[in-house]
Amino acid sequence: MNETRTRDPDLGKVVLYQLSYHRIFALKTIFKTTLSFESGCKGTAFFWIDQIFLKKNAKKVVFFSFMSFFLCIFVLSMTKTPQQIQQEQIRKHLFGRFHHVCAEYDLLADGDKVLIGLSGGKDSLLLTELLGAQARIHVPKINVCAVHVRVEGRAYQSDMTYLEDFCREAGVPLLVRDTKIVGEEKKEPCFLCSWYRRKALLDTAQELGCNKIALGHHQDDVLHTLLMNLVYEGRCSSIMPVLQLDKMPIAMIRPLWGIAEAEIQTYASLRGYQKQVKTCPFEKETARTQMAGLLQQLEGMNENVRSSLIHSITSRQ
Repeated sequence: MNETRTRDPDLGKVVLYQLSYHRIFALKTIFKTTLSFESGCKGTAFFWIDQIFLKKNAKKVVFFSFMSFFLCIFVLSMTKTPQQIQQEQIRKHLFGRFHHVCAEYDLLADGDKVLIGLSGGKDSLLLTELLGAQARIHVPKINVCAVHVRVEGRAYQSDMTYLEDFCREAGVPLLVRDTKIVGEEKKEPCFLCSWYRRKALLDTAQELGCNKIALGHHQDDVLHTLLMNLVYEGRCSSIMPVLQLDKMPIAMIRPLWGIAEAEIQTYASLRGYQKQVKTCPFEKETARTQMAGLLQQLEGMNENVRSSLIHSITSRQ
Protein backbone atom coordinates (compact mmCIF):
# COMPACT_ATOMS: atom_id res chain seq x y z
CA MET A 1 0.00 0.00 0.00
CA ASN A 2 1.13 3.49 -0.78
CA GLU A 3 1.49 5.62 2.24
CA THR A 4 -0.09 9.03 2.14
CA ARG A 5 2.33 11.59 3.51
CA THR A 6 1.00 14.75 5.01
CA ARG A 7 3.06 17.89 5.37
CA ASP A 8 2.82 20.25 8.25
CA PRO A 9 1.68 23.53 6.66
CA ASP A 10 3.59 25.47 9.31
CA LEU A 11 6.88 23.65 8.72
CA GLY A 12 7.93 25.83 5.81
CA LYS A 13 7.08 28.94 7.76
CA VAL A 14 9.21 27.81 10.66
CA VAL A 15 12.18 27.26 8.33
CA LEU A 16 11.69 30.67 6.72
CA TYR A 17 11.46 32.23 10.14
CA GLN A 18 14.73 30.65 11.26
CA LEU A 19 16.49 31.80 8.09
CA SER A 20 15.07 35.30 8.27
CA TYR A 21 15.68 36.20 11.90
CA HIS A 22 19.41 36.89 11.64
CA ARG A 23 19.02 38.56 8.24
CA ILE A 24 16.48 41.06 9.59
CA PHE A 25 18.71 41.85 12.54
CA ALA A 26 21.72 42.34 10.26
CA LEU A 27 19.77 44.56 7.89
CA LYS A 28 18.55 46.74 10.75
CA THR A 29 22.14 47.14 11.92
CA ILE A 30 23.38 47.97 8.41
CA PHE A 31 20.63 50.53 7.92
CA LYS A 32 21.33 52.23 11.23
CA THR A 33 25.04 52.35 10.41
CA THR A 34 24.29 53.75 6.97
CA LEU A 35 22.24 56.62 8.36
CA SER A 36 24.70 57.36 11.12
CA PHE A 37 27.89 57.35 9.13
CA GLU A 38 27.37 57.29 5.37
CA SER A 39 24.87 60.14 5.17
CA GLY A 40 26.17 61.97 8.22
CA CYS A 41 22.84 61.80 10.07
CA LYS A 42 23.04 61.51 13.82
CA GLY A 43 19.59 60.06 14.29
CA THR A 44 18.83 56.36 14.43
CA ALA A 45 16.17 54.58 12.41
CA PHE A 46 14.38 51.50 13.61
CA PHE A 47 12.16 49.05 11.84
CA TRP A 48 9.00 48.46 13.81
CA ILE A 49 7.64 45.14 12.67
CA ASP A 50 4.79 43.90 14.86
CA GLN A 51 4.95 40.30 15.98
CA ILE A 52 8.01 39.65 13.82
CA PHE A 53 9.00 36.59 15.80
CA LEU A 54 5.66 34.80 15.42
CA LYS A 55 5.64 31.79 13.12
CA LYS A 56 2.44 32.86 11.46
CA ASN A 57 4.12 36.05 10.23
CA ALA A 58 7.03 34.26 8.58
CA LYS A 59 6.03 35.45 5.13
CA LYS A 60 6.01 39.01 6.38
CA VAL A 61 9.49 38.50 7.79
CA VAL A 62 10.83 37.44 4.40
CA PHE A 63 8.99 40.28 2.67
CA PHE A 64 10.35 42.91 5.03
CA SER A 65 13.85 41.45 4.84
CA PHE A 66 13.96 41.95 1.09
CA MET A 67 12.38 45.38 1.33
CA SER A 68 14.93 46.38 3.96
CA PHE A 69 17.76 45.14 1.79
CA PHE A 70 16.69 47.21 -1.20
CA LEU A 71 16.12 50.20 1.06
CA CYS A 72 19.70 49.92 2.31
CA ILE A 73 20.97 49.81 -1.27
CA PHE A 74 18.89 52.87 -2.11
CA VAL A 75 20.21 54.85 0.86
CA LEU A 76 23.80 53.92 0.04
CA SER A 77 23.35 55.02 -3.58
CA MET A 78 21.81 58.31 -2.54
CA THR A 79 24.83 59.20 -0.39
CA LYS A 80 27.38 58.70 -3.20
CA THR A 81 28.33 61.10 -5.95
CA PRO A 82 28.42 59.98 -9.61
CA GLN A 83 32.22 60.15 -9.43
CA GLN A 84 32.29 57.80 -6.43
CA ILE A 85 29.95 55.37 -8.18
CA GLN A 86 32.14 55.41 -11.30
CA GLN A 87 35.25 54.89 -9.17
CA GLU A 88 33.73 51.84 -7.49
CA GLN A 89 32.64 50.40 -10.82
CA ILE A 90 36.10 50.77 -12.34
CA ARG A 91 37.77 49.37 -9.22
CA LYS A 92 35.47 46.36 -9.35
CA HIS A 93 36.42 45.83 -13.01
CA LEU A 94 40.15 46.16 -12.26
CA PHE A 95 39.89 43.80 -9.30
CA GLY A 96 38.11 41.32 -11.56
CA ARG A 97 40.88 41.47 -14.18
CA PHE A 98 43.44 41.16 -11.39
CA HIS A 99 41.74 38.03 -10.05
CA HIS A 100 41.39 36.56 -13.54
CA VAL A 101 45.13 36.79 -14.26
CA CYS A 102 46.05 35.53 -10.78
CA ALA A 103 43.76 32.52 -11.16
CA GLU A 104 44.63 31.67 -14.77
CA TYR A 105 48.40 31.74 -14.23
CA ASP A 106 48.51 30.64 -10.55
CA LEU A 107 50.23 33.83 -9.45
CA LEU A 108 49.24 33.54 -5.77
CA ALA A 109 49.04 30.58 -3.41
CA ASP A 110 48.61 29.97 0.31
CA GLY A 111 51.72 30.89 2.26
CA ASP A 112 53.19 33.22 -0.37
CA LYS A 113 55.30 36.14 0.83
CA VAL A 114 55.02 38.80 -1.84
CA LEU A 115 57.32 41.81 -2.19
CA ILE A 116 55.82 44.68 -4.21
CA GLY A 117 58.10 46.90 -6.25
CA LEU A 118 56.63 50.33 -5.46
CA SER A 119 58.14 52.99 -7.71
CA GLY A 120 55.47 55.56 -6.88
CA GLY A 121 53.82 55.64 -10.32
CA LYS A 122 50.15 54.92 -10.93
CA ASP A 123 50.81 51.30 -11.91
CA SER A 124 52.68 50.36 -8.76
CA LEU A 125 50.18 52.28 -6.61
CA LEU A 126 47.29 50.28 -8.08
CA LEU A 127 49.27 47.06 -7.64
CA THR A 128 49.84 47.89 -3.97
CA GLU A 129 46.17 48.70 -3.44
CA LEU A 130 44.93 45.47 -5.07
CA LEU A 131 47.44 43.18 -3.36
CA GLY A 132 46.74 44.85 -0.03
CA ALA A 133 43.02 44.17 -0.53
CA GLN A 134 43.75 40.60 -1.61
CA ALA A 135 45.83 39.97 1.53
CA ARG A 136 42.86 40.98 3.69
CA ILE A 137 40.61 38.44 1.97
CA HIS A 138 42.76 35.53 3.22
CA VAL A 139 41.94 33.35 0.20
CA PRO A 140 44.62 32.53 -0.65
CA LYS A 141 46.39 33.51 2.56
CA ILE A 142 49.37 35.69 1.60
CA ASN A 143 51.66 38.23 3.23
CA VAL A 144 52.61 41.35 1.32
CA CYS A 145 55.03 44.21 1.81
CA ALA A 146 56.33 46.94 -0.49
CA VAL A 147 59.79 48.30 -1.15
CA HIS A 148 60.68 51.64 -2.73
CA VAL A 149 64.13 51.71 -4.31
CA ARG A 150 65.92 55.03 -4.68
CA VAL A 151 68.82 55.23 -7.15
CA GLU A 152 71.36 57.89 -6.29
CA GLY A 153 72.04 60.36 -9.08
CA ARG A 154 68.82 59.62 -10.99
CA ALA A 155 66.22 62.40 -11.37
CA TYR A 156 63.39 60.10 -10.35
CA GLN A 157 61.70 61.14 -7.14
CA SER A 158 58.48 60.34 -5.27
CA ASP A 159 56.88 61.97 -2.24
CA MET A 160 57.84 59.59 0.56
CA THR A 161 55.22 60.97 2.94
CA TYR A 162 52.52 60.22 0.39
CA LEU A 163 53.84 56.69 -0.22
CA GLU A 164 53.95 55.99 3.52
CA ASP A 165 50.36 57.22 3.98
CA PHE A 166 49.19 55.29 0.93
CA CYS A 167 50.73 52.01 2.12
CA ARG A 168 49.35 52.54 5.60
CA GLU A 169 45.87 52.96 4.14
CA ALA A 170 46.34 49.84 1.99
CA GLY A 171 47.59 47.85 4.99
CA VAL A 172 50.96 47.15 3.33
CA PRO A 173 54.27 47.66 5.21
CA LEU A 174 56.72 49.89 3.31
CA LEU A 175 60.50 49.61 3.17
CA VAL A 176 62.95 51.99 1.50
CA ARG A 177 66.22 50.89 -0.05
CA ASP A 178 68.96 53.09 -1.53
CA THR A 179 71.36 52.01 -4.24
CA LYS A 180 74.02 53.64 -6.38
CA ILE A 181 75.31 53.08 -9.91
CA VAL A 182 79.11 52.89 -9.87
CA GLY A 183 81.61 52.79 -12.75
CA GLU A 184 79.24 51.90 -15.61
CA GLU A 185 78.50 55.27 -17.15
CA LYS A 186 79.05 54.01 -20.73
CA LYS A 187 75.99 51.76 -20.71
CA GLU A 188 72.46 52.86 -21.48
CA PRO A 189 70.98 54.80 -18.53
CA CYS A 190 67.63 52.95 -18.71
CA PHE A 191 69.35 49.57 -18.63
CA LEU A 192 71.53 50.56 -15.68
CA CYS A 193 68.69 52.03 -13.66
CA SER A 194 66.48 49.01 -14.28
CA TRP A 195 69.27 46.54 -13.51
CA TYR A 196 70.23 48.16 -10.19
CA ARG A 197 66.60 48.50 -9.11
CA ARG A 198 65.98 44.84 -9.92
CA LYS A 199 69.08 43.83 -7.97
CA ALA A 200 67.85 45.82 -4.95
CA LEU A 201 64.46 44.09 -5.21
CA LEU A 202 66.05 40.64 -5.30
CA ASP A 203 68.34 41.41 -2.37
CA THR A 204 65.39 42.69 -0.32
CA ALA A 205 63.25 39.67 -1.22
CA GLN A 206 65.99 37.28 -0.06
CA GLU A 207 66.51 39.32 3.10
CA LEU A 208 62.79 39.14 3.99
CA GLY A 209 62.29 35.55 2.87
CA CYS A 210 59.85 36.49 0.09
CA ASN A 211 59.23 33.88 -2.59
CA LYS A 212 57.55 36.25 -5.06
CA ILE A 213 58.16 39.77 -6.35
CA ALA A 214 55.18 41.62 -7.81
CA LEU A 215 55.83 44.15 -10.58
CA GLY A 216 53.43 46.68 -12.06
CA HIS A 217 53.70 45.85 -15.77
CA HIS A 218 50.32 46.23 -17.48
CA GLN A 219 48.92 45.15 -20.84
CA ASP A 220 50.41 48.07 -22.75
CA ASP A 221 53.90 47.18 -21.46
CA VAL A 222 53.33 43.61 -22.64
CA LEU A 223 52.30 44.70 -26.14
CA HIS A 224 55.06 47.30 -26.46
CA THR A 225 57.64 44.64 -25.57
CA LEU A 226 56.12 42.27 -28.12
CA LEU A 227 56.32 44.88 -30.89
CA MET A 228 59.90 45.78 -29.94
CA ASN A 229 60.94 42.13 -30.11
CA LEU A 230 59.24 41.70 -33.48
CA VAL A 231 60.67 44.86 -35.02
CA TYR A 232 64.21 44.77 -33.64
CA GLU A 233 64.90 41.09 -32.92
CA GLY A 234 62.52 39.17 -35.19
CA ARG A 235 61.01 37.02 -32.41
CA CYS A 236 57.46 36.73 -31.14
CA SER A 237 57.81 36.96 -27.37
CA SER A 238 57.06 39.29 -24.51
CA ILE A 239 56.93 39.50 -20.73
CA MET A 240 54.65 36.88 -19.18
CA PRO A 241 52.52 37.02 -16.02
CA VAL A 242 54.94 34.79 -14.11
CA LEU A 243 58.66 34.07 -14.44
CA GLN A 244 60.41 31.59 -12.16
CA LEU A 245 64.05 32.56 -11.69
CA ASP A 246 66.61 29.83 -12.30
CA LYS A 247 69.24 30.75 -9.72
CA MET A 248 67.03 31.51 -6.72
CA PRO A 249 63.63 30.36 -5.36
CA ILE A 250 61.86 33.56 -6.36
CA ALA A 251 59.18 34.13 -9.00
CA MET A 252 58.47 37.46 -10.68
CA ILE A 253 54.70 37.98 -11.02
CA ARG A 254 52.75 40.64 -12.87
CA PRO A 255 49.12 40.73 -11.65
CA LEU A 256 48.27 43.77 -13.86
CA TRP A 257 49.21 41.82 -17.00
CA GLY A 258 45.64 41.87 -18.33
CA ILE A 259 44.79 45.52 -17.54
CA ALA A 260 45.15 48.30 -20.13
CA GLU A 261 47.04 51.44 -19.16
CA ALA A 262 44.07 53.66 -20.08
CA GLU A 263 41.93 51.89 -17.48
CA ILE A 264 44.61 52.42 -14.83
CA GLN A 265 44.91 56.09 -15.78
CA THR A 266 41.16 56.60 -15.46
CA TYR A 267 41.05 54.97 -12.04
CA ALA A 268 44.14 56.86 -10.87
CA SER A 269 42.48 60.17 -11.75
CA LEU A 270 39.24 59.26 -9.96
CA ARG A 271 41.09 57.83 -6.98
CA GLY A 272 43.35 60.89 -6.73
CA TYR A 273 46.70 59.13 -7.02
CA GLN A 274 49.47 61.65 -6.49
CA LYS A 275 51.94 61.97 -9.33
CA GLN A 276 55.66 61.59 -8.78
CA VAL A 277 57.61 64.70 -7.82
CA LYS A 278 60.14 64.10 -10.59
CA THR A 279 59.70 61.61 -13.41
CA CYS A 280 62.45 59.91 -15.38
CA PRO A 281 63.96 62.33 -17.94
CA PHE A 282 64.44 59.47 -20.43
CA GLU A 283 60.90 58.03 -20.35
CA LYS A 284 59.76 59.97 -23.45
CA GLU A 285 62.88 59.24 -25.50
CA THR A 286 62.84 55.44 -25.69
CA ALA A 287 61.84 52.86 -28.28
CA ARG A 288 58.78 52.09 -26.13
CA THR A 289 57.39 55.50 -27.00
CA GLN A 290 57.63 54.63 -30.69
CA MET A 291 55.97 51.26 -30.05
CA ALA A 292 53.14 53.03 -28.21
CA GLY A 293 52.50 55.11 -31.33
CA LEU A 294 52.65 51.97 -33.49
CA LEU A 295 50.11 50.24 -31.24
CA GLN A 296 47.73 53.19 -31.62
CA GLN A 297 48.00 52.93 -35.41
CA LEU A 298 47.26 49.20 -35.27
CA GLU A 299 44.21 49.85 -33.06
CA GLY A 300 42.98 52.28 -35.71
CA MET A 301 43.17 49.47 -38.27
CA ASN A 302 41.64 46.77 -36.06
CA GLU A 303 39.80 47.47 -32.81
CA ASN A 304 40.50 43.90 -31.64
CA VAL A 305 44.24 44.04 -32.28
CA ARG A 306 45.07 43.80 -28.56
CA SER A 307 43.35 40.44 -28.28
CA SER A 308 45.11 39.22 -31.43
CA LEU A 309 48.53 40.26 -30.17
CA ILE A 310 47.94 38.73 -26.73
CA HIS A 311 46.86 35.48 -28.41
CA SER A 312 50.08 35.46 -30.45
CA ILE A 313 52.00 35.45 -27.14
CA THR A 314 49.96 32.95 -25.15
CA SER A 315 49.54 30.46 -28.00
CA ARG A 316 53.32 30.00 -28.21
CA GLN A 317 53.81 29.24 -24.50
